[in-house]
Amino acid sequence: MTGAPFPDPRAAPADEPFAIGGDLSSGMLLVAYARGIFPWYDRDDGPILWWSPDPRCVIFPGRMHVSRRLARRIRRGEFEFSFNRAFEAVIDRCAAPRPDNPGEGGGTWITPGMREAYVRLHREGSAHSVEAWRDGELAGGVYGVALNRVFFAESMFTGRTDAGKAALAHLSRVLAERGCALIDCQMPTPHLISLGAIELPRDEFLDYLAANRRDAAARGHPPASPIVPP
Repeated sequence: MTGAPFPDPRAAPADEPFAIGGDLSSGMLLVAYARGIFPWYDRDDGPILWWSPDPRCVIFPGRMHVSRRLARRIRRGEFEFSFNRAFEAVIDRCAAPRPDNPGEGGGTWITPGMREAYVRLHREGSAHSVEAWRDGELAGGVYGVALNRVFFAESMFTGRTDAGKAALAHLSRVLAERGCALIDCQMPTPHLISLGAIELPRDEFLDYLAANRRDAAARGHPPASPIVPP
């Protein structure tokens, strides 16, 4: 596959890549996200695989399930939160091999090329991170792409107990306050479902994206306008 547009994601297989190749340029990534498509690798030296799974895992901002324990920790001020203070550190921590990552031996799909692409998007204003700090140290975080009132969450890490969930809870609250429609979590996992994520049929998810593109255009918002504070 070369360039854009992509094939129609509504016709994509439910659980397989439906396009292969292309590049990780900012333009191609933003076209992909706007159409409900995201890149993934199955091995470091392989081609880019483009996915649009069915169903789609999402969290509606403000509806994330926060346990009583986590709510108490947040209320007590155990974590300090920030946006975009340490984007590269967050993506590096997400990329660090760990047992809960996909890939043989606890590897990572965040290849050097993927890292470079998302750092570039961050510098251009379309990719953002939320950080949770504990005792002055980066304890957890989430990064993703903001586009047309949707936050496409790419990865989360937890360095200290509950820190990743706390970062996601803070992101959910802020996005709800700013009128964000969805947090895209891509594929469901038991962990995400326990946090209040739900599965939407792909067609319904793509309808949300189309409606928010129209709404952003009607309001005069640029497609890649940040929906989280700098």
